[in-house]
Amino acid sequence: MPIRVMLVDDQVLLRTGFRMVLAAQPDMEVVAEAGDGVEALQALRATQVDVVLMDVRMPKLDGVETTRRICADPNPPKVLILTTFDLDEYAFSGLKAGASGFMLKDVPPGELLTAIRSVHSGDAVVAPSTTRRLLDRFAPMLPSGTKEPRHKELARLTEREREVMILVAQGLSNGEIAARLVLSEATVKTHVGRILTKLALRDRVQVVVLAYESGLVRAGGHG
Repeated sequence: MPIRVMLVDDQVLLRTGFRMVLAAQPDMEVVAEAGDGVEALQALRATQVDVVLMDVRMPKLDGVETTRRICADPNPPKVLILTTFDLDEYAFSGLKAGASGFMLKDVPPGELLTAIRSVHSGDAVVAPSTTRRLLDRFAPMLPSGTKEPRHKELARLTEREREVMILVAQGLSNGEIAARLVLSEATVKTHVGRILTKLALRDRVQVVVLAYESGLVRAGGHG
């Protein structure tokens, strides 16, 4: 069964371009489109959707609030935020609202398709290098770190799991974390899974958000 995608963007030309790219894929189908958040929520009530490609800046209802409302529903579709990045101060808010990741609007078609498939399978698609750029840009929006993290649930983590969480939040991939801590990549993957389970987090995106919000990692990028 193809991945059912909804395109949400107030630029018709952009939606047309994305639709053409997706239509050429045997495993994807554009089942709905919307020009703003209000239209998107209406469309979702009438259409089964797996992945939403969500613009941030739109009239009537922006992408952050639309994402928040979508993700508050039971069994919501995955949301992939589309951002111009150097204009968009809302990307972090979109991730916090429940998006599974974000992509730049000028992303190469192949990367967009990979991202849609990854999100559909349950992975986050904030690439490590993109995470670093995001956090560098939005550092002023994030709380300055404190010596003791404010979220009590972090006490459930072992010392090694805290180390791994800090490195995830700094944008390192599993392979990079394995090299840094002299572990196998499989062991790092196990640690990440335990972190998600213990903290009731959905994916690596939420790990990043919590690490910065709690003060476990400071906005300068160091634990």
